[in-house]
Amino acid sequence: MWTLLEAEFIIAEGDSEMSVEENKALLRRYVEEVLNKRNVDAVDKFFAINCVDHTAPPGTPPGVSGIKQLLTATLTAFSNFHVTIEELIGEGDKIVSRFAGRATHTSKFMGIAPTRRELTVMQINIDRIAGGKIVEHWGLADQMALMQQLGVVPSTE
Repeated sequence: MWTLLEAEFIIAEGDSEMSVEENKALLRRYVEEVLNKRNVDAVDKFFAINCVDHTAPPGTPPGVSGIKQLLTATLTAFSNFHVTIEELIGEGDKIVSRFAGRATHTSKFMGIAPTRRELTVMQINIDRIAGGKIVEHWGLADQMALMQQLGVVPSTE
C-alpha cells in the first residue's frame, strides 16, 4: 500500500497541468464511460494506477484495483445504475461533483438481500486531477437515504 507522500511523488512524475474545463470534461467522460455504460475496465483511462481513495472502506485494496473492486460491487448489486451529474465546480486541480445515482437493487449489497426497490441516492465527490487522471478521491453519499430506501432503516416521513 502506498502512503500519500509516495503516491504524490509517483503521480508528480510526468505531471501536466490541465484546465478546470478539461478536468470537468474528464469527469463527465468517466461518468458516461464507466458508470453509465457499466464499463469497469475503462477505469484505467480515468484513474492513476496509484490513486488514493480517501473514503474507501477498510480493507479495500489501494490504487486503481480498489476503485475497480468498489465499482464492481456497486454495479453488481444495482442494475440499471445511472448517474446524472447535477453540478460540477472546479478550482485549480480539484473538481467537486454533485450527482444523483438511480438504480434498482437486484443483488446482495452490504449483506442486504435484493429488495427490487428503485433507489435514488445523492453523492458529492471531490477529485484531484493530475497528468490527465484522477489521483485523489473523496466521496460522500447519502447512506441514510440509501438504507431508508432499501427498507433497512425506517423512514422519517
